Amino acid sequence: MLLLQGIQNLGRVTAPTFKKQLGRNFVFQWRDVHSSCALTAKLKDPPSVKKPPDDLPVFQYIGKQTKRVSKIFVWGNAVTGALGVPDFLDPPPRKRARKHQSVPYCLQDFSQDARTVSCGYGFTVLTSSKEKGKVWGTGVNTDSQLGLQKTVKTTHKGANAIVLDYLIAPAPVDLPLTNPQETQVLQVACGRAHSLILTDREGVFSLGNNAYGQCGRAVVENEEYRGSSQINRVKIDGKVKQLAAGLDHSLFLTEDGEVYSCGWGADGQTGLGHYKSEHRPTKLRGDIDGEKITQVATFADCCLAVSEKGDLFGWGNSEYNQLASVTETTQVNVPRLLPFDYIGKAVQVAVGGTICAVLNDQGQVYVWGYGILGKGPKLEETPIPELLPEVLFGRNDFSPDVTVKEIKAGLNCFAAVTTGGDLYTWGVNKHGCLGLGHVKDQYFPWKVSLPGDVVSVECGVDHMVAVIKSLL
Repeated sequence: MLLLQGIQNLGRVTAPTFKKQLGRNFVFQWRDVHSSCALTAKLKDPPSVKKPPDDLPVFQYIGKQTKRVSKIFVWGNAVTGALGVPDFLDPPPRKRARKHQSVPYCLQDFSQDARTVSCGYGFTVLTSSKEKGKVWGTGVNTDSQLGLQKTVKTTHKGANAIVLDYLIAPAPVDLPLTNPQETQVLQVACGRAHSLILTDREGVFSLGNNAYGQCGRAVVENEEYRGSSQINRVKIDGKVKQLAAGLDHSLFLTEDGEVYSCGWGADGQTGLGHYKSEHRPTKLRGDIDGEKITQVATFADCCLAVSEKGDLFGWGNSEYNQLASVTETTQVNVPRLLPFDYIGKAVQVAVGGTICAVLNDQGQVYVWGYGILGKGPKLEETPIPELLPEVLFGRNDFSPDVTVKEIKAGLNCFAAVTTGGDLYTWGVNKHGCLGLGHVKDQYFPWKVSLPGDVVSVECGVDHMVAVIKSLL
């Protein structure tokens, strides 16, 4: 009834007034849908009416058959270019440059092609699923950790090639692949100024600073890393399945469960039984000898590893009680078994500059070390793992099955992904790297707002990158 009255009132409007108010001619048609009347409108633009601009927002509604796509979101320190958003540092007219981004921001250029990512010290390396064997980098490139990147500057004297020390948008890294169309990049790992790239067919590549042999090649005295095109193919016995990059050292885990390392060893972080640097990837012994290791983790100078049995091992720096359960010294140069049986079966570890975390097979998170650990401001230091309450990660009477499935650590912060696809972060919030919309430190895990289910997350010194399955 109301619909009929509305149409009758509409008919009383004169043509000029109707056109002036709506700016369009409407042709009305009646049709019967399930014994009810429905009104449809066909829009027809008269020649005298201008079309609306193309940049108006478009609203899309999700249907049951909508295909979810991968997207990359970035946040944290924007000054280095590690976020890969040019408008942050080179804004359009009437816009201000952005020093930090405290909420997740979608990296549009890789909206549907996200595969793997890694955060270094002021730079990011990522790969695209559609570009087989293609690696991209953005941010600090002073040591060619993102490959040789150049631009051409034209002046009245001619054109000159200029080496780029910083990239504000992702640029391709050309790998010396034998079969670029067939080879896929499986993982990337970033250190202070070097990068590691794992492929499915052609092994491991390394590039960037090699002052301590962290790239797995001989150290060249007084080598100039800026503007270098050197990309090394790392030689390792066995097929590598996982990479981990520390400050100036590298770890390689093979499919047989063996761990190899190279690089700086002043804190024992290479785990080779000495405190010297080593450029040849060498197999670790100690307490992991004969064990099948399933995962390794490092970020600064402390290293952790998990075995197939669920045991936890550690070596390297222990100045902040990371390894105080097995030694009173501040450096450990061989892998040691950590006596943490009460945590259950370990399945994953994460380690930052002074902080450590372990995830067990029940989806519970334990933390130890020194810093903001996640149990409030009163817990600043502990040499043994302490359990973080599961309710902090969204587990309650309404969601009894929610557990943590992935943990990561930056220099002074943590990130955790739950089985429900949510992301929680906590720790030092430098430059808004926790993605919580502010720059205050966070003493408990707090949920990050993202438009989809989080697949994985990577932490840097002061920025983070997440891969999500987006709703749009």
